[in-house]
Amino acid sequence: MTDRPAIVLVLGDITQQHTDVIVNAANSSLLGGGGVDGAIHRKGGPAVLAACRALRAGHYGRGLPTGRAVATTAGDLAARWVVHTVGPVHSTEEDRSELLASCYAESLRVAAELGAETVAFPAVSTGVYHWPMEDAARIAIRTVRAEATAPLREIRFVLFDTAAYAVFALALAEADATGR
Repeated sequence: MTDRPAIVLVLGDITQQHTDVIVNAANSSLLGGGGVDGAIHRKGGPAVLAACRALRAGHYGRGLPTGRAVATTAGDLAARWVVHTVGPVHSTEEDRSELLASCYAESLRVAAELGAETVAFPAVSTGVYHWPMEDAARIAIRTVRAEATAPLREIRFVLFDTAAYAVFALALAEADATGR
């Protein structure tokens, strides 16, 4: 028996997840944008934006640094909290893998501090930040396996399309086979 949280893959819309935490692939402004970020702000409603504005008026006046994470209310979402994290833009000239791993590790740390048991992640940095899906999936799975602790009991990766789901399923199967 293991006390590692279960890793679950879901094909669907992250804004529909009934979890303690939904992780937002945010931009550094925290004020909404496209993709997952825009969807979370739209469905979360004005409470999410107000909480993000309060963060910007305080400690994060210059925005949230890449690889860091911070929590707000989830507003009208089914979750209790949104944990916002800023993924790195993919570069072929500089290895930014540690920053991507930090997004997952920091999000899990914040979720655990909140007492969350369930967390839903998108595929951070794979949209407009152009991180290759195969590499992103490997980093995501490896990081959550290494970093997740109690009280977390389920980590969900919510993939928007079947291609991303298949890539994450393969990465999870490979991690299961190697024990990493």
